[in-house]
Amino acid sequence: MASYYSARSRAIEPFHVMALLARANELQAMGHDVIHLEIGEPDFTTAAPIVAAGQAALADGHTRYTAARGLPRLREAIAHFYTQRYRLSIDPERILITPGGSGALLLASSLLVDPGKHWLLADPGYPCNRHFLRLVEGAAQLVPVGPEVRYQLTPELVARHWDKDSVGALVASPANPTGTLLHRDELAALSTALKERGGHLVVDEIYHGLTYGTDAASVLEVDDDAFVLNSFSKYFGMTGWRLGWLVAPPSAVPELEKLAQNLYISAPSMAQHAALACFEPQTLAILEERRAEFRRRRDFLLPALRELGFRIAVEPEGAFYLYADIGAFGGDAFAFCRHFIETEHVAFTPGLDFGRHLAGQHVRFAYTQSLERLEQAVERIARGLRTWQP
Repeated sequence: MASYYSARSRAIEPFHVMALLARANELQAMGHDVIHLEIGEPDFTTAAPIVAAGQAALADGHTRYTAARGLPRLREAIAHFYTQRYRLSIDPERILITPGGSGALLLASSLLVDPGKHWLLADPGYPCNRHFLRLVEGAAQLVPVGPEVRYQLTPELVARHWDKDSVGALVASPANPTGTLLHRDELAALSTALKERGGHLVVDEIYHGLTYGTDAASVLEVDDDAFVLNSFSKYFGMTGWRLGWLVAPPSAVPELEKLAQNLYISAPSMAQHAALACFEPQTLAILEERRAEFRRRRDFLLPALRELGFRIAVEPEGAFYLYADIGAFGGDAFAFCRHFIETEHVAFTPGLDFGRHLAGQHVRFAYTQSLERLEQAVERIARGLRTWQP
């Protein structure tokens, strides 16, 4: 029967970390204390005001479909949030509520990519981006990037890699797995480079709000024609609620609405009503406390890993990841990760999940555990390095 499965399905790779996660869970079920630094999910539960709003929505019977573009009140609340945070005036009609940031990516890729066309993507980068492009019969043109460009696309790289089948670029700021930002002038330069070639600029701003020492600029500050992907999962801590949004140019909204109607009808109703509480002052105060905690974790783990010999050439300014070069230790990243799961019960992610460029000598740590657990993880990693044999 497998011969009848689609070529697109076979071409989409699994998350390689899932094999490691399965083993970590086995060890945990056997009674071992596993420290999970592999999954990009905050350890905090959803903030209490959001949970209370979701419970109230259920009690009030808000369990039916909403409009495909989402609750008008929620779109208005997001627009007001852009005014407060970025001093931008965004028409709520340009905002579509989606099932997670993945739903926003599905809409954008369906709208902008024809079969055989491609977007430029930084390598390393979030793997689902390239897989969604394959799903719509397009492709990702992976552009190798390193610390010299802070793992981000630049106008020079766009010029070098653009070809007749290029229709746009997808960038992330802050980025997964590297945590680096594209600053306002860099976003403006990328926008110019793409417009000169008739291409679209799509920006993943899913980790906005989780920045340390600086605020992330939205691409909409410099390019009103850009497409913005965002989510309630990371800063707002609503991973399991599956809610995100897309900001699009006005001319694109009718087509996107049509796609939404057909692809998923509407985002989850209860989650939309719960998300209205995200923008209340008491909720934002909780989220800002959590951001400060993530910064404390980064400020502990970054120097601790460097001291052990991991090369982290660029200090991440956002998200909750450290992308580390393990070249000093030798060997392959997958085997390296496997070693630490088996011997020290610390789980982190091999670079293979994030692309091809030097993937075998990189790993990603997610600092989504408490400081106490991170301290324990560092002790275990130090011990495990003494027994590691490439």
